[in-house]
Amino acid sequence: MELITLTKIPSNEILAGLFGIEWEALRVKSDGKLALSPHPEVFGDKLKNPVVTTDFSESQIEIITPTYNTIEEAFSTFSMLADIVNFSLRDDEYLWFQSLPAILPYDSQIPIAQYSEEGQGSQKYRENLANKYGLKKQMISGVHFNFSFTEDFIQKLYELTGFDGTYQLFKNEIYLKITRNYLRHCWLIIYLTGCSIGSHESFSKECIHLMDEVDAYGNHYSTRGPSLRNSSCGYKNLKRLYPRYTSIDEFVSDVNSFIERGDLSQAKELYTQIRLKPKNPAELLDSLKNDGIKYIEVRTLDINPFYNCGLVEHDMKFLQLFLIYMLVKSESDFVCWQKEAFINEERVAESAYDDEMRLVRDGEEITLKEWAYDIINEMYGMCEVLGFDEFDTLKLMHDRVLNPDLTYGKRLLKLIRDEGYINAHMNLAINNKMTSIAKIRELEENESPEFKKYFSLALKDK
Repeated sequence: MELITLTKIPSNEILAGLFGIEWEALRVKSDGKLALSPHPEVFGDKLKNPVVTTDFSESQIEIITPTYNTIEEAFSTFSMLADIVNFSLRDDEYLWFQSLPAILPYDSQIPIAQYSEEGQGSQKYRENLANKYGLKKQMISGVHFNFSFTEDFIQKLYELTGFDGTYQLFKNEIYLKITRNYLRHCWLIIYLTGCSIGSHESFSKECIHLMDEVDAYGNHYSTRGPSLRNSSCGYKNLKRLYPRYTSIDEFVSDVNSFIERGDLSQAKELYTQIRLKPKNPAELLDSLKNDGIKYIEVRTLDINPFYNCGLVEHDMKFLQLFLIYMLVKSESDFVCWQKEAFINEERVAESAYDDEMRLVRDGEEITLKEWAYDIINEMYGMCEVLGFDEFDTLKLMHDRVLNPDLTYGKRLLKLIRDEGYINAHMNLAINNKMTSIAKIRELEENESPEFKKYFSLALKDK
C-alpha cells in the first residue's frame, strides 16, 4: 500500500476503526499465593457472561470489552471494568498485575476452569492443553488488542487502488500485509511495553534459568531483557510453526496440515504474536475462507503493573499508529523472514538491555537502537504526511529507546531490587485495588450513570 494513496483519505477516516481489549489476570491472596477459590459468583455463569469470564483457570479472570469506535472509549470501558472486577473481589483477594504468575501450588492443585455440561468442550480443550504444555505455563497472562479499520475506509481504499479482485480479497490483503509486517517488527513492541522480568521459584525452571539475579527472598529476576513472557520460555507451540500469510487459502491449508500431523489439536492452538480473526470463531478456518478476515488481534502486550487496569492508553494509541505503519511500509523479499522474526522476538525479550545484543534484518546484523530509530523516524514522517497529531506519543516511544531506564521493564527492575518480586507486586496489587475501590465508591455515592452502565455490563447475564 503506497503512503501517497492514503493522503487522498481524510486523516480522521484513516484513524477511525473498531477497538477492543482482552485482559487476563490471576487472583491471588494477600501473601502472593494463587487464590484457589472458584470464579466469583458475582459475575455469574462464565459461559453466559461475555465480558467478565475466565481464561484457562478458575483463578484466572478474563475481561473482554465490546468493540468501540475509538481507542478512548475502549480504554475507558476497559479501565472501568477492571475497577469493577477489583472492587467485586473478596476482601482477601487481589488481582495479580503481572504476566508471569504469583506463587503457584503443585500442578495438581491449580484449578482448571470448570464448566457446566454445555461447556464440556471448553473444559476438555483446557485439560488437553494442560497435559501438553503443563499447568504452570497456562498461568501466564497478558493483554490482547483487537483492531480493524472501518468498512468505509477499506471501501475507499479499494476504489482508489483499482485493485484487480473482489472487495473481500482486497480486505484480506490489507490485514495479511499488516500481519506479515507486524511479525517482522513486533520485537519493538516487546521492547517498548515488556514488563515481565521476574518469577517466583514455584514457576517454570525453564524460565528461571533465563534469569541472572536472585532477590533477598529467593525469587528470580532478569536484568537483561524486558519480557520473559515473550521469551523462549513463554507460552509457545512445542514446534516452531510458520504458516504462510500470502493468502487466506494458503494460511488455512498450512494450519490444517499442522492439525493433521498432530502439531495442533485445533486452529486456535496456533500461538502467534498476531492473529487473523474471522466472523465466526467457532468455525475459525472455514469462516476465514468463506467470510474473510474480520479483524486482527495483537497478543504481544504484557500486563503493566504500574496502572490499576494493567494497560496504558498511549501504548494503545502507539499500537494503532504502528499497525497503520505496517500497512504502508514496504515489505522485504527476504525468504526466511518468519524464522528471522522469531529470532528477533526472543532476543529482544531476553536480552534487549544488553548493548552487545544484535538483531538480524534480512540476514544482516543491526543494533536494536539503530533499527528502532529507523522505524520511529519513518512513523514521524507518516504522521506528518497523513496529518496525524500524535507526535507526543511517538516522542514517548523514542525516549524509551534512547533511555532504557524509562521502559517498564527497567522500572520494574528497580522495584524488585528494592522490595523483592512478590512484595513489589503485592504492594502494587493492594494499591491498585484500593484505587479501584475508591473510584467505584465515588461513582456509587454520586449516583453516576456510568456506575449503572458499567456494572450492568460487567454483571451481564448473571
